[in-house]
Amino acid sequence: MVNNFGYIDNDLENAGQEIIYDDTRWKIYKNKRKRALNIISSLQGISNSIVVIGSVARGDVKESSDIDVMILDLIQPYKLEYILEKNGYSIFKKEIIQATPNYAPKAYVYLDSNFKEVISFPLAKLNSNEIEFYYWGGQINKDDILKDKRVPGVNKSLKLIIPTERGHLEYHIFDRESEVSRILNVKIETVMERERVLSRRKELGRTGVFLKYEVPYNEPLDESIKFLIKRNQFFRKRLMAYDY
Repeated sequence: MVNNFGYIDNDLENAGQEIIYDDTRWKIYKNKRKRALNIISSLQGISNSIVVIGSVARGDVKESSDIDVMILDLIQPYKLEYILEKNGYSIFKKEIIQATPNYAPKAYVYLDSNFKEVISFPLAKLNSNEIEFYYWGGQINKDDILKDKRVPGVNKSLKLIIPTERGHLEYHIFDRESEVSRILNVKIETVMERERVLSRRKELGRTGVFLKYEVPYNEPLDESIKFLIKRNQFFRKRLMAYDY
């Protein structure tokens, strides 16, 4: 197998399966990357810490793959809505999600009617574990896209995806947690936690979150945040350092 990415050794190559992309899949990949680049470029005035996460970062995209753009900084939500409108984007849906009482709430802004293009950002400072979650699935920035860089990460089927020149290598992560930790440069505890959560989700179907609030269509995000601060003490506590 041709692999110049430097992520794996011979033992792992032998343990995995290489998926070779055809011209159609490479075309989908390029189109998804181009769209992600356009979105990030439109947001440069709001933050210098913007990444694309998931399959678009890894390269193992399909036509149905989401384009997940994540702003890692704390920003003023109204500025994002203004910039999107100024750059000609339509907002089809907005929601606020807090996975657990201890996690930072995040806002999600969807740019298409199928909810496949989304910009998310935290409403409170992310802790180190939350930041590592984005490396779990793979993340790239604008410079990486311009360099056509692909990175390893774990997909929803709990397979580690490692880019190769012809496509990618994939293998199940079970019993290889230490290798996954090394390749993704995340703590072994993060690997075990994500493995536990995603295995449970796979077993039971989509699991619930602590808080999920769909923002009324014509309501600014800031107004919804103020509403949730009054309504939910755990949401309010996690946002204490952020002045609304």
